[in-house]
Amino acid sequence: MDYSKEYAEKLISAKEAASMVKSNDWVDYAWAAQTPVAIDRELAKRVEELENVKLRGGVLLAVPEIFKADPNGDTFIWNAWHAGGPDRGRINTTDGAFYIPLRYSELPKYYRQNCEVDIAFIQVPPMDQHGYFNFGLNASHLMAVCEVAKKIVVEVNENMPRALGGFETEIHISKIDGIVEGDNQGLPELASGSFGDVDRKVGELIVNELSDRSCLQLGIGAMPNAVGSLIAESDLKDLGVHTEMYVDAFVDLYNAGKITGAYKNVDRFRQTYAFAAGSKKLYDFIDNNPQCMAAPVDYTNDARIISKIDNFVSINNAVNVDLWGQVSSESSGMKHISGAGGQLDFVLGSYLAENGKSFICLSSKFYNKKSGKEESRITLNFEPGSAITVARPNTNYIVTEYGIFNCKGRSTWERAEGIINLAAPEFRDDLIKDAEKANIWRKSNR
Repeated sequence: MDYSKEYAEKLISAKEAASMVKSNDWVDYAWAAQTPVAIDRELAKRVEELENVKLRGGVLLAVPEIFKADPNGDTFIWNAWHAGGPDRGRINTTDGAFYIPLRYSELPKYYRQNCEVDIAFIQVPPMDQHGYFNFGLNASHLMAVCEVAKKIVVEVNENMPRALGGFETEIHISKIDGIVEGDNQGLPELASGSFGDVDRKVGELIVNELSDRSCLQLGIGAMPNAVGSLIAESDLKDLGVHTEMYVDAFVDLYNAGKITGAYKNVDRFRQTYAFAAGSKKLYDFIDNNPQCMAAPVDYTNDARIISKIDNFVSINNAVNVDLWGQVSSESSGMKHISGAGGQLDFVLGSYLAENGKSFICLSSKFYNKKSGKEESRITLNFEPGSAITVARPNTNYIVTEYGIFNCKGRSTWERAEGIINLAAPEFRDDLIKDAEKANIWRKSNR
């Protein structure tokens, strides 16, 4: 069937798309690299004529024009499911941006049951011959957004990869209210980040815990990147991938011959992911690649699905860990950093899997610019306002450059001793005193 006539009928300018937005609307701005560009530019021009426009999005890889036009967030109120750099800056410096707490696996259900969407703007690759627009790098939750949106406008970018392999990855032109042919500019990239000696040491400790046929989930950041680099240099083989975020490290591992997926219990031979963000190398790798399986996040992050995959390994970062084994990964005091994401989903699912392991990794200390000195990331109490991402019953392995400790099955005094041993040596005596005051230290420990 020829859809060219319907395409032409629904073709509108970016200005016309932006004109659909009314004051007090809820507007969805998609996610990561699929945030609209041409429509965003036109919507920013309406800053003086609109009020209380509430937008949802997340993992911004570039500063949108609406932020520049409305630096204090007086008109455009940003609501982020997860913070990238631009989201973080907006949340921490204005009263016009906020974080929406979530378990990432629940995001599609949030939309279907709890969220109002007046209009959704989504950047997509060109329509295929069957009249479908692929959701590109973000199967994640975009089908759920479209199901509840009163109006849907897609912004076509010829440089957007077409992601294959899963389900809830396309929307038909018959469901679309408007089509904007965008600027066809290159996609914003996310640097994988360099890693130092501490990251490498943590990576070495984790790689020593892996085995052939492990199935990997890697979070974002230097330490997971270090793990990926070290795996590429190792003798490990026949690895699998099942992750929420597809990052450059997986491309490197595949090119090094480490990833086959041949022994995955679920989605054999496929690299399964909910969304992707990284370099052009990653985008080119995903494009029309049948071994990469895009799927909604309520599938990729479902602990019940993860638990079916033998030898599952989850590797994620943390900001701080306390002596009880609680993990804070999304804020430092009142300062927002990222979000809960899928960390808890994978901590739960990996532990339930046969021979599964979950690693929370962090450096033992950091330099605090405010105090002008180094401080421990391992602490008795988090700074007030810090969010607890993983509760103490759920924590499996904690890793710093000083070692690995398995919290499972350990009492509070055993945890105190094991976690203190992961701290930088200069902080350990003070942490012991803190543990004594908290009644989680035995004199026989040292």
